Amino acid sequence: MNTDHIKGAADKAKGTIEDAAGKVTGDAKLQAEGKFDKAKGAARSAIGDVKDAVKQAIDRNLEAARREDGE
Repeated sequence: MNTDHIKGAADKAKGTIEDAAGKVTGDAKLQAEGKFDKAKGAARSAIGDVKDAVKQAIDRNLEAARREDGE
């Protein structure tokens, strides 16, 4: 887990609250902001997933290279 995952989760939570508050109060602008923040949070979490996958691939390749050098 990295900062993108944390920020993404925070954005999604904020968006969920704004969306619900907008629905309850009939405030279409607040509801739209909530939907935007939820989407932004999902995108940020996806970026975190990509960063994690790249880091894991690099770590695997470095480990494989170290094993080859040690043989």
